[in-house]
Amino acid sequence: MRVLVGMSGGVDSSVTACLLKQEGYEVIGATMSIWDKNTNFHGDGSADSCFSPHEEQDIEAAKQICRQLDIEYHVLDCSERYKQMVLQNFKSEYKAGRTPNPCIMCNSFIKFNALPEEAISKGLIFDKFATGHYAQIIHNLANGRYAIMRGVDTTKDQSYFLYRLNQEQLSKVLMPLGKYTKKQVRELAAKFNLPVSDKPDSQDFYSGDINDILQNEPQVGNFVNKEGKILGQHNGIWNFTIGQRRGMGIAAERPLYVIGFNKERNEVIVGFEEECERSGLIADNVCWSAIEAPCEAFDCEAKIRSAQQPSPANVTMLENGQIQVTFYSKQKAVAPGQSVVLYKDNTVLGGGIIKSAQ
Repeated sequence: MRVLVGMSGGVDSSVTACLLKQEGYEVIGATMSIWDKNTNFHGDGSADSCFSPHEEQDIEAAKQICRQLDIEYHVLDCSERYKQMVLQNFKSEYKAGRTPNPCIMCNSFIKFNALPEEAISKGLIFDKFATGHYAQIIHNLANGRYAIMRGVDTTKDQSYFLYRLNQEQLSKVLMPLGKYTKKQVRELAAKFNLPVSDKPDSQDFYSGDINDILQNEPQVGNFVNKEGKILGQHNGIWNFTIGQRRGMGIAAERPLYVIGFNKERNEVIVGFEEECERSGLIADNVCWSAIEAPCEAFDCEAKIRSAQQPSPANVTMLENGQIQVTFYSKQKAVAPGQSVVLYKDNTVLGGGIIKSAQ
């Protein structure tokens, strides 16, 4: 069986290629090129991000790994689709006062879609597509559906970022690292004599100031509390996210947090920590993974950011395919534009984009 492995030049994808070759697969390495060399983005000089002017360093690292493993290697240009599907969404969401998650959009539209499609267009023949994600793919014989299961390393689990993968994508994907911890993967990399065994993980999707991407002119507005009292000024609501505590420069008896936005008035609404807590949310653009769209309310676990543990919640179906998620304990910083992902027994049931906090 021929497997195309998405190679980032990091330890995870490199170990993935090694493990698959060791298991007898015919492995092909491929790196998606997403950096537009004509851009005026500059980054901050570091190379620890996915979208970076240092992309060529990652490509060279991936090429070296493939040479060491004696496997075929290709660089596939996905930059135009990345610009259209990820960067444009990023810009429009921030301008609307929402907080997008570019990694989720990238996985759905680029890494698991544009990359294999570009490979096919270049004449590459493969049966499966593999990545170094810390998640597991399962197939439920009872309902015939594929689903994503959390990785055994809960500190590195990436199932939250993958919830939008559809059934066709999941049926063709391999994720060998889901059953390993990060420590074990680095040990395997050292065992395989990979030069990237101690390479740092990518920390974010972009290495610089997000205003490089947004390219908005400063737009002076007010910081206000819930009563509308003006507390200070800012240079644009896109510089802030729900739950943010730093960077406001407002003196108060207790730390202030961003708790909302009034886009029409260009206001950033701030309050104390308890004012940042919400009991639930409405989500739209919902997709289902382990199950078909349900008709009745059900209990599950849900999380609104990748780093948190899932929390008990109840899900109610609404009109137009939307869902209402009610948490059994209040959640801090429910941010429109981010995703809520639903779990049952560590398996992703589905998820959606947060429309509003309740």
